[in-house]
This record gives sequence, C-alpha cells and structure tokens, in this order.
Amino acid sequence: MLTLGAVILGVDDMARAVEFWSRALGYQPRQGESRDDWTVLDPPESSRGIQLALDRSDSAVQEIPRIHLDLHTENAQEQAAEVDRLISLGATRVEWPLYPPDPDFIVLADTEGNRFCVIDLAHG
Repeated sequence: MLTLGAVILGVDDMARAVEFWSRALGYQPRQGESRDDWTVLDPPESSRGIQLALDRSDSAVQEIPRIHLDLHTENAQEQAAEVDRLISLGATRVEWPLYPPDPDFIVLADTEGNRFCVIDLAHG
C-alpha cells in the first residue's frame, strides 16, 4: 500500500521559506536535512501531519498551479485569524480569478510565491 510521505515545494530562498513554513505550521527542520538546496520540515510529534520538503528551484511559480496545499481551519473565525497570521509571517493574498460565488477558501501565496488555500471546513 502506498502512503503520501511528503509534499515538496520549489523555493528561491531556502532560509526565507524554512522560516515561513516553520512558523506557519509549527514544523521543524529535520536534523541533517537542512541545506541551501533541500530541507525537510517535520510536523510536531503531536501532529499526524505529513512532511513538507523545500527544494531549491529556479523555475517560475505557476500563476494557477496544478498542485497546491490546502490548510484547514474549523470555522470562518479561525480562517480569518489564520489568514491574518499567515500574512503577518509574509504570505500575500492572491487575486484569484477562479473563486466560486460563495467560496470556502482564501488563496494566499507564501514568501516564494507558491499558492495555497486556507479552507473553512464549517462553510456551507
């Protein structure tokens, strides 16, 4: 049986990306796997989250990526608070042309321009 082991994001500035995602998710760089070109971030031991690996990349960020991260929140208030917190860490809001009329998600970009969504699980 296969299991999902890690999600890998391409980044321009490893130190900046490690700082953002570590603070955003409470993850820590794995000992021995934190370099200028590759870093694996592990979830806290109390979490069942998957690894997030950061890979140094020179390719351009896709405006509408085929793969992205969804970060879940329990309700609209938590969603708003997390969006504000992530923006304070360096994320930016993305003008998203594909929003449905009543979206349960907000599209942000990390410090490297990678798109991700913050989802309100209680929506609708």
